[in-house]
Amino acid sequence: MLKFDRYLLSEFVQATLATTLVLLMVAFGAVFADVLRDIAEGRFPADMLLPQLGLLFLNWLPIILPLALMLGLMLAVGRLYRDSEMPVLASVGIGPRRLLRPVLGLVVPVVVVVALCSLWLAPWAERVSKQMVNAATRNLLVAGLEPGRFTPIGNGGVVFVSRMSSDGTRFERVFIYRQKKDRLDVTTAKSGHLEADEDGHRFLVLDDGFEVEGPREGVARDYRLMRYRSNEAQMPATKGRYDPDDPRLLSTVKLAADPRREAKAELHSRIAPPFLALAFALLAVPLARTSPREGRFGPIAVGFLIYLVATMLSIASVNWISKGKIPVALGQWWLVLPLLALGAWLYLNDGRVRAPRLRGVTR
Repeated sequence: MLKFDRYLLSEFVQATLATTLVLLMVAFGAVFADVLRDIAEGRFPADMLLPQLGLLFLNWLPIILPLALMLGLMLAVGRLYRDSEMPVLASVGIGPRRLLRPVLGLVVPVVVVVALCSLWLAPWAERVSKQMVNAATRNLLVAGLEPGRFTPIGNGGVVFVSRMSSDGTRFERVFIYRQKKDRLDVTTAKSGHLEADEDGHRFLVLDDGFEVEGPREGVARDYRLMRYRSNEAQMPATKGRYDPDDPRLLSTVKLAADPRREAKAELHSRIAPPFLALAFALLAVPLARTSPREGRFGPIAVGFLIYLVATMLSIASVNWISKGKIPVALGQWWLVLPLLALGAWLYLNDGRVRAPRLRGVTR
């Protein structure tokens, strides 16, 4: 590789890595807040924080990496224009087309990583995450209940368990406080266990206890006392039932052989990100063309808008394919191929100077 190519490649790699780190930090904050909310609502305990963070974070990579590649290239190429390096290179016959070799030196590895994440890593992470949450619904400890601690259950309610078996399947001496509109409900029980249905709903099955219901405010005497032998109290539901046939949880090889429209839509959603990443990279170089006096962030805003529109259309097309609004054979190619063609055309015509037309001189 020539010294000139190494210089440009190092500039592209540094800018892309810096952009990737910033975007990963932003995505990490969003994922962290989502996982903390689930823990606070009792969907799974705090000891599942790190595994869920890592698995959910992998699902963001096919979305983050194309944007990081595009913005990184735009920042690097924009700096070359701002520091007048590109005009100097153009004066010695080195134009945007000559940048193709160092650009591809960065783009090809990133596109390969995006393809691996989209086709294999992200579906695997989604499948493992669902399996962990599904297993969590059948264990009191993993469901967030701990002996001697008040556990929120939503709508201002709490659960307190005095004792629990070592395997986390049964408990003793439970106290539950719940609010229902303008009524409050206090339930106690000597023992019980946790059950879960196929839809992800969890219930505390209570044995031999009392339930008191009354108004939340005022001095009304409308109280009801009930003694029961068996009762149920609903816990916060999980994010959904673990369905092995869910297209989002199937491997890409199985999706290719699945005749369902939902499976084909999911397959196209996994194929599209690598091609979109390549299209965004091709668009980045011509979009970054500026003069030293022009603003730095205007082209970046345009590039981000293009990325946002393309990503939203890609996400929406999954629903359109599954509902039959778009033919399965067409998939997301209606979006990917025109965007690739536009990126290639703009890149090949970037910096081309048209010869002036010669007009006859009249005397």
